[in-house]
Formats: sequence, structure tokens, C-alpha cells
Amino acid sequence: MKPLEGVRILAIEQFGAGPYGSLFLADLGAEVIKIENPATNGDAARNGGPFPLGENDSLYFQSWNTNKKSVTLDLKSADGRRAFEKLVATADAVFENMRGDQAAKLGLDYPTLSKINPRIVCAHISAYGRVGERAKRPGYDFLMQAEAGLMSLTGDPSNPPARSGPSLIDFMSGITCDVGLLACLLRAQKTGIGCDVDTSLFEVAVHQLSYSATWYLNAGHEVNRLPRSSHFSTTPSQTYRAADGWIFVMCMTQRFWELLIEAIGMPELADDPRFATMAARGENRDALTEILDAKFETRTMAQWVDRLGSIVPIGPVYDIKQALENPFLEEIEMVQNVPHPAQTDMRLLANPLRIDGKRLPLASASALGADNAVLLEEASA
Repeated sequence: MKPLEGVRILAIEQFGAGPYGSLFLADLGAEVIKIENPATNGDAARNGGPFPLGENDSLYFQSWNTNKKSVTLDLKSADGRRAFEKLVATADAVFENMRGDQAAKLGLDYPTLSKINPRIVCAHISAYGRVGERAKRPGYDFLMQAEAGLMSLTGDPSNPPARSGPSLIDFMSGITCDVGLLACLLRAQKTGIGCDVDTSLFEVAVHQLSYSATWYLNAGHEVNRLPRSSHFSTTPSQTYRAADGWIFVMCMTQRFWELLIEAIGMPELADDPRFATMAARGENRDALTEILDAKFETRTMAQWVDRLGSIVPIGPVYDIKQALENPFLEEIEMVQNVPHPAQTDMRLLANPLRIDGKRLPLASASALGADNAVLLEEASA
């Protein structure tokens, strides 16, 4: 039994943060029912990306929506609203990621839906929150990385500020909302009373500043980008050139530094006052980088990882092709075959969770409106 079997969640969502959050809930066994607008062909992600899977479906969409059902309803119409409210009466939660002002306007908040189902938990992800002057503003992941200061911490200092490659704020916002939703569901089970639970892309993005924010708020210290993706406070912890590419070495403790120089055959560095302590190595980072580059360039990435992997934290710097063809992914079953009507050999990344040591099985997302007959008939019974 999957841990969330028996939980029903109505998801009014599109693109990234909402679908990524409800993806985890569906993979864990919740019955996630996507409520999609037929007038717009449903979730915009259905027609996103360069690889369609027939009509109103795509590899992009499947990446975010495994194990979910689909019902098409116009929530602004009388008939659509009635059908939705019947589903609410049977549901445990409503999960949405629209603009901040839309939940109240569409009656997707707890004050409205509690009249139908007092146990309902209403989870909201918006760009900037549901209150305040920005509630009406649309927003996306990359904008949040920009304003929250994350781009100023990403990339080489000689280049313009850079965003993270993947949409990490979407992902983190979805997972953050999941935590709030599950906590409130536990309370609702005990008390019979649901609630609203909110987060926003902007708040999540700011929260990712973590200790960098703590340093500034308490000591006025501004963290700046460092060359080679270096750590802000520990050295060496950065990329180095190998004979055929790049490796990342992370000596996060003094002991790892001692083990590193012994393992690469340079124990004399222990006696060099420039590198004796973490602080000294940070002050002399450029000189140390030059020395270690020269050493690491004498072997390939694989040779260094094989030699050092059980001694110090080290990893190769791969591109997408290398990362996805890494034999370790097969060993840990991180890619699953998920048959789809339009592509029977579709492969997707597995959910990173395991339950009792086993991967969570994946099924392709339902076609647009595919579950109307069963679910709407059930709701009207």
C-alpha cells in the first residue's frame, strides 16, 4: 500500500510548481485529479516543449504529471461549479497554483469550500502570495531567482549573474507546499477542521538564501560569487581541471584536506603556511587552484574518481548526456519505463523516494478529460 492511498486531492494547476508538488503526492498514492479547463486545452504544459505525444500531450507534460487523473471543468460556469463542488465534498484537499488573487475570486479557499467540506485543506502556491500589493501579479521561477538575490550567487564572477539551469524554485515551492499540505491533513484528521495553507515562489526563493541571509542579517556580511563554483567559506571546495574534463572536489573539513593531499601524493602542502588552515586556504585560493589544477590535469576524471572516491568527496562534472548515461542510474533504478499510448517505450526519471526499499511505480498521466465519465458520474451519484 502506498502511504497516501485513500487521499483525494483536486489540483487546479499548470506548468511547474503546482504540478511538481502534486506529482509527489500522486506518486505516493494520493488520487490526484487535475481539474482542467477544456476551453484552453487544459494545463498549458500539455502543449509545451518540442516533443508532442499526440493531441494535448507531450513529454514535457508527462515529466510533471505521472499517476494523475484528468477531469475537464469550466469552474466559472454554473454546471462546472456544481460538478466541482460535488468533488470537493469527497476530497481531502484542493491544491492550486494560480495568481494570488484568483483563489478567493474562484472560491478555492477554505472560507468558501469549508461550507461544503469542513475537513478540506486548501493549499495555495502563488507568485508573491495571496495578500498585499503583489497578489495580482503573475510570476515565474526565473524572476524569483533574480529578485531574491540567487542569481547574484550563481555563476562565475567574471560573467553576468546567472540563473540555475533547472527550475529549482518551482521544484522547491512544490515540495514546500507538499509539507504544509500533509501537515494540515494530519491536523484535519485529528480535528475534523481543515484550513488554508500558503506559500509563494518569492518566499521560497528568499528562503533558499539560508545561511547567506543569516550572515548578512546578523553580521552585514555580503556573500559574493567565487571562481570555479567555489564554496563561500570552505577551501578547497570547487571545480578542477582533469585531463579530459572537470571534477568537483569538496574538502569540507580539515581532515578531508589532509586526506586529499596525502592521496594525491602532495603531503608537503601540509607544511605550507598558505594552506595550513581553512581560512589560509581561502585567502590563497588562487595559488592553491593553480597547484591542484596542475596535479589533477595528470589524470582523467574517471581515474581521479576511482582513486579518491572512497577517501574524499569527489565527483565528475557531467553534461546531460553523460549524466543520464551514467551506469549508476541503472544500478539505483532512477529511470523507469512508463508506457504511454503514443510512445510505448517512454522513459521517465523515477521518483527519488523509496518506500520499504522499493521505487514508487509510475503510470503516465491521463489524457485531457479522460476521467470525466467515471469521476463526474461518481460525483453526481
